Amino acid sequence: MSVKIHPTAIINSGAEIGDNVNIGPYCYIEEKAKIGDGTNLIAFVTVRNYAEIGKNCIIHPYTAIGGEPQDHGYSNEITHVIIGDNNLIRENVTINRATGEGNETRVGNNCFIMDSVHIAHNVKVGDNVTIANKVGLSGYVQVGDHVVFGGMAGVHQFVRIGSYCMIGGLYRVVKDVPPYTLASGEPLRLTGLNKVGLERGGLNEEVRRKILDFYISLYKSGKLFTQALNEAKENINSYIPEIQHIINFYEGSHRGVTFWAK
Repeated sequence: MSVKIHPTAIINSGAEIGDNVNIGPYCYIEEKAKIGDGTNLIAFVTVRNYAEIGKNCIIHPYTAIGGEPQDHGYSNEITHVIIGDNNLIRENVTINRATGEGNETRVGNNCFIMDSVHIAHNVKVGDNVTIANKVGLSGYVQVGDHVVFGGMAGVHQFVRIGSYCMIGGLYRVVKDVPPYTLASGEPLRLTGLNKVGLERGGLNEEVRRKILDFYISLYKSGKLFTQALNEAKENINSYIPEIQHIINFYEGSHRGVTFWAK
């Protein structure tokens, strides 16, 4: 095993360190932490107990992973942070452990998390997510795959962000944002499809048109939204998978869903 550890780093006995890991100056790794093969902790990175970092991640200075949740409901139970592979995490990021015995805060694979982002307790972040500077994800937030957050956006507790969404910078997100959409404004509203994100994700023009037509049928048909959604649910088996996914997303909403701009 080839591990490079700077003399000023502190690695507690019991920490699991993979092969080809680099641990730079003044890093601090607690005894029940795990770091996967090929991961690079550049400097001044803290990895606390019950935090697990995957393979080939790059973590920049002053990032803290696995700190206790900032939650009045936490009572010293054992909880976890699990971070996947190939993630780029920039300076000053904080990712907290979960609340509730055995629960976890999770970040997927191939994510780009920029400076001063906070990922709170019990958050679930999917794969290929980009989170720009100083975004805050509150407790229990769920983020789908291929989501992009503009800088300084703030997401309320328990909100869900659907796959392939793009959230504008500086805006607060207080209701669920359905898949494949752009969202911005105060209050936040859907302003169209995330066309660029969908193209990059390989969704062709025909699929994008069907998704847009479906949203128009929900929001622009002149019917009450609940009526339009109920009619869509009756025909769910006739839809392409992407539209079935949208309907399921609405069905699973507890905070309510962000509406289309007028």
